[in-house]
Amino acid sequence: MTDYTQYFDEVIQAHVAIEKWLAEERDESELEQLLARFSPQFSMVSPMGRVLDFDELNELFLQAGGKKLGFRIELSELRGIALYDGGATVSYREQQTDATGLRTDRRSTVVFEKRADSRVIWRHLHETFCS
Repeated sequence: MTDYTQYFDEVIQAHVAIEKWLAEERDESELEQLLARFSPQFSMVSPMGRVLDFDELNELFLQAGGKKLGFRIELSELRGIALYDGGATVSYREQQTDATGLRTDRRSTVVFEKRADSRVIWRHLHETFCS
């Protein structure tokens, strides 16, 4: 049996941190902690097809911090795709709800790097809206 627990835990913990950062006024030091989860070589394809790198992710979080009051993230369908010495690839479903009740639903695939110190970081993320 292949154990993806460490990677699934990171998906969950990262989304808890993202939800807090977006939904509540937070200290900027928490943004540094949040961004430390991501590789300096991080890349992302957003649900609308926009490609972001680490600096653009930083800017996105900086601009959106504390501005989505009532924002909630619900995760489900965590699945392991590939597990290898240097990391793993997993997928999950993410439903976001804001204070107005607006709900978005997306499927995501993330490529993780596992550092020499066993720390797991996000290397690439691809999100697609569900219809």
